[in-house]
Parts: sequence; C-alpha cells; structure tokens
Amino acid sequence: MSDFLARLAAIVGPQHLLTNDIDTAPYTLDWRRRYQGVPLAVARPGSTAKVSEVVKLCRAHKVAIVPQGGNTSTCGAATPDGSGRQLVLALRRLNAIRHVDTDNNALTVEAGVTLLEAQQAAEAAGRLFPLSLASQGTCQIGGNLSTNAGGVAVLRYGTMRELTLGLEAVLPDGRVLNQLQGLRKDTTGLDLKQLFIGAEGQLGLITAATLKLYPLPSAHATAMVGVDDIETAIDWLNRLRHRFGDRLTAFEVMDASCQQVLRRHHPSLMPFSAPWLILIELSDGGDPAPLNDALVEWLSVQTMADGVVSQNETERRKLWTLREEISESQRKDGPSIKHDIAVPTSALPRLVRDCAADLDQAFPGVRIVAFGHAGDGNLHYNVSYTRPGNADLFDDEDAVNAIVYDHVYRLGGTLAAEHGVGQLKKDWLARYKDPLALELMRTIKAALDPDGLMNPGKWL
Repeated sequence: MSDFLARLAAIVGPQHLLTNDIDTAPYTLDWRRRYQGVPLAVARPGSTAKVSEVVKLCRAHKVAIVPQGGNTSTCGAATPDGSGRQLVLALRRLNAIRHVDTDNNALTVEAGVTLLEAQQAAEAAGRLFPLSLASQGTCQIGGNLSTNAGGVAVLRYGTMRELTLGLEAVLPDGRVLNQLQGLRKDTTGLDLKQLFIGAEGQLGLITAATLKLYPLPSAHATAMVGVDDIETAIDWLNRLRHRFGDRLTAFEVMDASCQQVLRRHHPSLMPFSAPWLILIELSDGGDPAPLNDALVEWLSVQTMADGVVSQNETERRKLWTLREEISESQRKDGPSIKHDIAVPTSALPRLVRDCAADLDQAFPGVRIVAFGHAGDGNLHYNVSYTRPGNADLFDDEDAVNAIVYDHVYRLGGTLAAEHGVGQLKKDWLARYKDPLALELMRTIKAALDPDGLMNPGKWL
C-alpha cells in the first residue's frame, strides 16, 4: 500500500495527499455527525486529467473511492467506512468557472465550484442560476448533481436534472466522458448525463457540468402568511398558481413545532405564530411595484392568521433567513429522526394528518417538526421526540421510519426527494423500491463499475 500512496502523491502532489488523522479529520465525519469513517487517505486532485489518473490507479490496486464535495450530505453519502481502505477523493480544487455563454444562457463550471460561486458567476453576467439551498456557501456543484438537488425554487425551475445541459464525468475505468454541449435538443440516443445525476458517485465521478441560466429577475414579491391547516396551504398553492402562473417561484411551509424551534434559537427573527406558516415568493422582470401590489391585492381577500409582505430587499432577506435557518436551528435543538419525503402535492394534507395520528398512537406526545417545499410535494418531516427525556430517540428510529414510509409509499411517494439515499436509507430503499427498478439499476452499476469501487456501501 505504501507504493500505492507514493504513486498517488506523485499524481496529486504531496501537499494534496492527506494521510494523518488530524489532516483527514474534516473529511471523515458527516454533517449530521452520525457517520464517522476511517479513510486510507484523502486525495485532492486539481484537474479532470488528475482525477482520471487517480481512478485508473485505484482500479489497478482495487482501492475503493468515496467522492466528496462540500461534505454537507445528511445521509452519509460522502463518508468513508471504518475499514481504513477507502480513498476519499475531495473535489474542491476543481473550482474553475470554465465558460459563461450568455447568448445560450449556459454556464460551464467544475464540480468543486460551490453553489454560491455558481450563482455569483451567473449574476455577474446578468443571469440567474436558480438552484437555492441553505448550504449554498459550502455545498458543491458535483454534490448537487450527485443527489439531484432541488431546493426552494423547484416549483418554477425544477431540480438539477432540469437545470443541467451537459456533464463531464470520469468513468470507473478512468476514461473521461465529455458531454458538456449546451444543447437543449439532442435526440442522438440515450441522454447519458442522467445516469450520473442522482447516482451519488456510484457510476462515475462528475468533474464538470454545463448548467442552464435564466434572465435575472428584477422584481420580487415575498410574503410570510399564517394559515390554520395544511389543507388551506395546498388550496392557496393551487389558487396562486392559477393567478400568477410561473411567476410563483417558491411556496414553503413550516408547522407550529418548526416555528417553536426557530423562535428558540432566533427570537428576534421569529415574530410569527400560526398552525402553519407559508413563505410565498413571486418573481418577474420589470418594475417590482406592480408585482408586489398584485400579491397584496390577492392576499387582501384571503383569510389568514397572520401575515406580512416584504417592502424592500432587506425585509425579503429576513423572511428567507428564517427559512434557511431551520436545519441549523434544529441541529442545535438536538437530534431528530429525519425524513426527506415527497408525495403528490394533492396528497400532502392526508400524509400530514394520517401519519401524525399513527405516530402519536405509537409514541404518545411525539413531536414532529415539518417544513419544506410544499410547492413540489417535498416535506422535511422530522421526529425529534418519542419518549420522555428523548434519551431513546434512535432506538425508536426503525419503528418511526416504518410508519412514515408506509404512509409515503401508500400515497405514491418517495423516501428520498432531494437529499439522496447514502448509508442512512439504503436498507429502506431495498424494502420500498420497485424490485425491477432496483434490478435495472444494479445491472447498470455492474456494467460500469464491475469491481464495485465507486462509493461502495451506499444505496446500490
């Protein structure tokens, strides 16, 4: 193994091969602090060509690779196991903005570019890259692609699948697939980029992508409104879509427990209190005043428990800060059994009502913190209390998951909407995923990665 490490150092540079525990520590623990690994080493290549050389070397020595971007995974997808035999391949040094094509509304970036850097590159060119996540200052484009990230603007712009025109990827044998063309139409066979989007690094390593850009909105209208129940929220969603069309960019919800968590950790930012809060945002070109007036006019004839419409960019950012601080506030609040679930939006009220009733029957007094992207049916449905003292929370995890996922799949939903599967949900995926679909995915995995060296121990 010393020969392998020496050859690896020659490829990436000695300063970019980390082997001691102090240097590798930031790469071995997942964001939620649930998974702790022991890597053989951490390699930080600086180009696609170097990634290719590393992969070829690993294949020759039968060394497994765990790709890692910003290490913001909530399901252990980028964490090595405890064997000390897996190489963490950190991609942050692949951080070039390769090309901005404003005429084609396209942006080509490398996988280690953070989401915020991609947004800023687009904005500097007078364009919008619309993916928006709370972790955007840390998460990287490669990771966003590998989990098919969604975020708060999916309602209008779609997930990373819809936002990607082309990919560059290093295959498990080290060859480089270059399909970075910025085309919106191409019927020359299979759309191969879709194999790698959402695959969590198990079919190859994404090293660059060509992403869709949009006109930069000059007008926003943003409101935080309280309503009595989730049924009312979904009714509002449908009527807002009818009134404003694709100008409805975001529609987020927060239940009462979620508001309590925010109030505990951000009392000055959280003046609202309602059974459910809705964060609504419209966006468009032109003068913001007519858009804001139209939203105020629509809201003026609705029944609501509480509400405010932002009057300037500072107020708008305060409303979004509340939404973006939920995950970190919940982490400070203590452990929780997290679910990144999605059902058809029409089924959200039934899910919320029936699942809570079954959980409360199994665990009297259970506390559920629910929030998320109701506009696309994606709810972050987290259980943070099952028994007095909360000491046995994770002892109840399997029972809680079974209740939640049974309801989700009964309603035609999924257990992984935008965070991926990773280590956390792989056994549950085997239980709920269509067996033929799993068989086909494993067939593709075996064809591309016959040695099983690409991010092993995850959902495939």
